[in-house]
Amino acid sequence: MQLGETSNYASLGDRMTGFLLRWGVAFVLLAATFNPTKWNYIRWVEANYNEQLPLVVLFGLLLFVGYIIYLRATLRSIGGFGMFLVLAIVGALVWVLWDMELLSLTQTSDMVWLGLIALSLVLGIGLSWSHVRRWLSGQSDVDDIDEQAGEYGEGSIGLGWRRLLCVASPSSRVAGRGGIA
Repeated sequence: MQLGETSNYASLGDRMTGFLLRWGVAFVLLAATFNPTKWNYIRWVEANYNEQLPLVVLFGLLLFVGYIIYLRATLRSIGGFGMFLVLAIVGALVWVLWDMELLSLTQTSDMVWLGLIALSLVLGIGLSWSHVRRWLSGQSDVDDIDEQAGEYGEGSIGLGWRRLLCVASPSSRVAGRGGIA
């Protein structure tokens, strides 16, 4: 296998399952933090802050780590503008459904659930976007190439970067070497 090639292309069903899993975990993360029922972190903290402070802090930190993972991956893959664009598309879809009277927005709880779905879609798409881009374009991200460096017997991620630069470097092609010039 050559550098930059992607092996083991997943089937469409596998890709969809992966996206649905990422989206589902994002939804659970958001709904566990807040939802219109009494079963969420915010309401639990309000009721148990004084009696169970260590658990409040532990669960808060676990949720925080989940948000860091999702937000960092989303910002790296689609950026702030991409997040805005996904939210705008979801908003336009909600507007169309409401205009066609297929969706009723009279209940506050319905709007909260709809907001949770919209935000979880943004996070799910953000976490899945690199996979979609690789599937559509056939090109790997630099992070993917660095991860593949281990497959070539190189222990350091930095060697993956250098190999990528040497493949693209005109001087390495002129010298007739595939290695580091």
